[in-house]
Amino acid sequence: MASIGRLWPARKATPVPSDEVDTKDVSSVVKSEKSAENVLVAGDVDAQLASGTLTMEEDVAGGMGRHLGVFSCTLLVVGRIIGTGIFSTPSSILGSVGSVGASLMLWVLGFCLSFCGLFIWLEYGTMIPRSGGEKVYLEAVYKRPRYLATTVFAVNAVLLYFSSANSIVFASNILVAAGDAAGRWTERGVAIGVISFVVLLHGLYPRGGVYLMNSLSMFKIVILLFVVIAGWVVLSGRTDIADPHVNFRNAFAGSSHSSNDYATAMFKILFSYSGWSNVNLVMNNVKDPIRTLKIAGPLGLGICALLYILANIAYFSAASKDEILHSGVTVASLFFQKVFGTQAQKALTVFVALSALGVSNLYLTDNVTTVTFAYARVNQELAKEGIPFPFGNKFWASNWPTKRSPFPGLLIHFIMTVIIILAPPPDVAYPFILDVQGYPQQIINLLIVVGLFWLRWHKPNTIRPFKVFLPFAVFYLAATCFLLVAPFIRPSNGVGDTPPLPYYLYCLVGIAVFAFSLLYWAAWRKVVPWLFGYKLVRGKDTLADGTVLTVFTHEKRKRH
Repeated sequence: MASIGRLWPARKATPVPSDEVDTKDVSSVVKSEKSAENVLVAGDVDAQLASGTLTMEEDVAGGMGRHLGVFSCTLLVVGRIIGTGIFSTPSSILGSVGSVGASLMLWVLGFCLSFCGLFIWLEYGTMIPRSGGEKVYLEAVYKRPRYLATTVFAVNAVLLYFSSANSIVFASNILVAAGDAAGRWTERGVAIGVISFVVLLHGLYPRGGVYLMNSLSMFKIVILLFVVIAGWVVLSGRTDIADPHVNFRNAFAGSSHSSNDYATAMFKILFSYSGWSNVNLVMNNVKDPIRTLKIAGPLGLGICALLYILANIAYFSAASKDEILHSGVTVASLFFQKVFGTQAQKALTVFVALSALGVSNLYLTDNVTTVTFAYARVNQELAKEGIPFPFGNKFWASNWPTKRSPFPGLLIHFIMTVIIILAPPPDVAYPFILDVQGYPQQIINLLIVVGLFWLRWHKPNTIRPFKVFLPFAVFYLAATCFLLVAPFIRPSNGVGDTPPLPYYLYCLVGIAVFAFSLLYWAAWRKVVPWLFGYKLVRGKDTLADGTVLTVFTHEKRKRH
């Protein structure tokens, strides 16, 4: 990595008199003729919450503008949530908690917890309808020290938001379906080809990327509906399954008594539900953003939760508990084999691969197309905010070369994804990396929900088109605290799910990522300017594609 002293641009930009200046905007962000609650003045938002350094009008400038409606946003949620997690995770959950009843209860609890989180993000998203999601909300709450919250989020986003496992398992399933005994490097080559295709599609033909996302999301809904309906047929006794109700008698027999087992299982389930905040990440691209967010978020999560719970029931109706635990294949593959035969089982690998142009291993559900689409825009928002990137921010904040999509932001996602595809051995590394991704996210969630209570107390008159019922927020806060503490408790098997690595190591690595982000902020804002005798002067610049960004120049400190 380049020397940290060269990570920000030295070119002159329009200076801002004070690093703490209030941003104002005279334009309207949302004007809805259907509902008065959707009328929100950007100046009110900026004056009350002052999220980031750009005004609302500046933040939405550039790119394709607002082109995503309710339908696309709902499928953006559905497409992000439904990956191969639901096709494989149930067996892993069952192995963690020990019983079918406990497993199903955790899926219901995960749904309730996800809805509570969704309502919190709805309150934030309708107060501050900007792209960036958690970045924007952290900035609105944690203003001091300046840029610390932004830097913490940026380090986590750049280092941990990637699509490596998705791309690898897509490659694996496609090669299996083709009858090719793939070696590790063949898999990796196909995986790199997949992420390359997605990045080029989103970067050079953005509307085609949206069409592909919508098509794959509809496809995944159809596949899950097929599983659910087949499960109903199995439960009715009209198939060759000898006893479809065996798993539902004494359903809680063998349940684990270790809180670590339940915490680890809940991490996996929350991964399977993750994606309900996907629209929050791309609000600058959403038509009538407040109304759309309030419809698309609950509708998308509700569709997925219903399909998830019914699919789990279908799986447990077709195979015994022991068969699911010891089959050596994904639970959906076992289901297709038991109900339809081996040819259908082989066909499933193609369905899973297409579902995984968003796929995962045991418990990641993020899919390649929607994750890449969303996090490229998060990367762009970070660059627009002035966080130091190698070679300066102007390129990374731009919509080069089409002036319609953030291709440089896509490149950041591509680089991290390829590094993780190539670097570690997959057997232990991928489950470990997924746990590492989950733990810092829970820390961010804790900061977000605490920030919600702070805003309710200190800024009660802020315009809130949606308000979460506070007991839901309290429940979400309690669950988040449990998920942060429980992984340190020794699991019942003594080793966790990533042996030979210690069961608590992923938590320590997640905390270390946060520690690194603090050091990075200190170096950028304090240490390096002090060593070289300058101060950072904030300004704004407008790129050729209309994008407005914050830039920093160096001003020599006066010697006293």
